[in-house]
This record gives sequence, structure tokens and C-alpha cells, in this order.
Amino acid sequence: MTVYLVVLLSVLNSIGQRGSKVAVSLYALELGGGSFTVGLLAAMFAAFPLLLAVHAGRISDRVGVRYPILLGTATMACGLALPALAGGLPALFLCPALIGLGHIFFHVSIHNLVGSLGAAEDRTRNFATFALGGSIAAFAGPSLAGFGIEIAGYRATFAMLAAIALMPALIVLLHKALIPAHARHEQETAKSALDLLANAALRRTLIMSGVTLTGVELFSFYLPIYGREISLSPASIGMILSSYALAGFIVRAFMHRLAKRFTEAGVLSGSLFLAALAYAAVPALTEGALLACAAFALGLALGSAQPLTIILTYNHAPKGRSGEALGMRLMANKVTQIAVPLVFGGLGALGAVPVFVSTGVFLLAGGVLSLRELRNQA
Repeated sequence: MTVYLVVLLSVLNSIGQRGSKVAVSLYALELGGGSFTVGLLAAMFAAFPLLLAVHAGRISDRVGVRYPILLGTATMACGLALPALAGGLPALFLCPALIGLGHIFFHVSIHNLVGSLGAAEDRTRNFATFALGGSIAAFAGPSLAGFGIEIAGYRATFAMLAAIALMPALIVLLHKALIPAHARHEQETAKSALDLLANAALRRTLIMSGVTLTGVELFSFYLPIYGREISLSPASIGMILSSYALAGFIVRAFMHRLAKRFTEAGVLSGSLFLAALAYAAVPALTEGALLACAAFALGLALGSAQPLTIILTYNHAPKGRSGEALGMRLMANKVTQIAVPLVFGGLGALGAVPVFVSTGVFLLAGGVLSLRELRNQA
């Protein structure tokens, strides 16, 4: 069992999930929905993960990773297939809800599995390798969705994404020995999930993780709105989002070296400040090429911030409760993923510009908090 197999499963799963965000937001606009509708759809992706993230982590710790991976991918594929089969806004609202439900079980289990591979000193390198796969999916997903919409239409694109998302389940079913029934962990302890918040370092990491995800999610959903405002094509919007993913791939290739030199918290602090600057620049840009440059800068920043918060969460987790801590991290992420799009959806009625400016301020505050973590490590 190697980290490269885990990367393959994650890439296939994430292509469906990443592509769905472009397809869902653009299809909602095509059906006559506005920015608030897009905000509601963004929140639907996070509804089930908010409720079940910690529970998914406990299952990963106690039951194992194989079945959550199987059931998670199958549920995601069903969600992606709904708009292809039915079409219309009702199916479009069920789509992100089911994607979120399936993704939370897959996501926590796959991260818990990566953290259990090898020795503790290998963890940063393993997560960096795993994150490279996420960058590949983040590049392929939006591009496939954008070109698929232009070439074959929305319903065919959703069908394509559903087929890709289902592939990890088929691989696991055909080669059961490739994924262990249980990841290797220390003895677990039976405690309330809330006591994890008593750990100050873990608590700060959870907050920074939520800030990071806010930057990622809002860019994915409101860049298409801004692109439509300045008359960009779906393919151009998809390529701009893919330039973000390309930058993420580049920075993740060197992330373990940067973390070794500046520490995980040091790199995270710089990443959040760079992300704030990139967000602030977006409203001033109206050319596709310049927006791609801003997206590239944002990808350099948030592309490293995401896996760093996963590493810090795993490192700060009590023994035997890594999956539960990762679930708590995702729950914190989903709180922001639900609340922020709903709040910024209202701001989006004034255009996408207030969303980008407000998010830049939010990321700046996250960078300041990250500096506290860095000082505590000194």
C-alpha cells in the first residue's frame, strides 16, 4: 500500500467534486438563478458535512477506511447523476447535498489513511505528495466541466463527472487488497469531540483551516459570477480556475522543503497574507489573462495553506483520535462554507466585487492569527 494509490483514488474523486462546483454554479445561472441562488447551492455542498464530519472521523478511526471510501464515492456519483437525469433547479439543489454527503466520508477517511502511512517524519512529504494529486484534480475538474458545457451541454457534463467520481469505488471493489480495512492508529479513547477544542494549538488550526477554505470556496463560486459580469466564456472561466490549480501543483511540489526550512506555521502565515493580496487584486482586473495571473498567485498561496492545515491538525490531534480531529477540522470548514456564501450571496446582489474585497480582509485576519501560532512555536 503506497501513497500513490491513495493519490489516484483522490484525484478521480476530486475531479468530480471540483468540476461539479463550476457546473452547478453556471447551470444555476443558465436556469435564471442569481448570486443568492449560487450562494445557497454553495451552502448545500456543506450541509451534510457540517452535521456528520466528526461522526465520519470516528467511523474512520473505529471501523476503518475501506467502506467509507466505497459508500462515499457511490453517493457522490448519484448526486452528480441527478442533474443529468432530471435537470432543473430541484435536481440541482439535491446534487450538491449528495455530493457533500458522500465527499465527507471519503475525504476524512482518505486523509486519515495518508496520515497513518509510514513514520511520523514521513508525514509532511506524504501529505505534500497527496496534495499534488489534489492540484491535478483541481486543474482537470474545472477545465473538463467548462469545455464539456460548451461542447456537449450541462446534462452530458454532469453524466461525465458522475462516471469519473464513481471510478474509485470500482477500483476498490475490484482490488480489495489495495485498501486496508483499517488504517494504523494508536489506541483510541472514548471522549466527547468538544474536548478537542480545549487544545489551543488545535483550536487555532481549526480556525485557520476555516479561513483557508473560505478563500478556496468563494473563489470557485464567485469567479464564474464575476466572469459572467465581464462577459467571459465558460471555457475561459474554467481555464482561469485551472490556472489556480496549476499554481497549487507547483507550490505543493516544494511544500515539504519550505515547511522544513520555515516550519508549517511559518509557510501558512505567508500563504494567508499572499492570498489576501490576490483577492484584493481581482476586482481591479477585467482581462482573462490578468485574472489568470491573479488566480495563479492565489493558487500559490492557498495551494499550500490547505494541506498545511491538514498536517497541523493531524499533528495536534490526541493519540487514536486523528480521524475525529480531521472531522472537527472539516466541521469548522463547513461552518464557514455555509455561513460565508449565504452572507456574501447577499453582498453578491451588489456584484461580485464586495465578495472579493471582504474575503481579502477575512484572509488577512487569518494571517494575523497564524502569526500567533508561529510565535508560540518559537
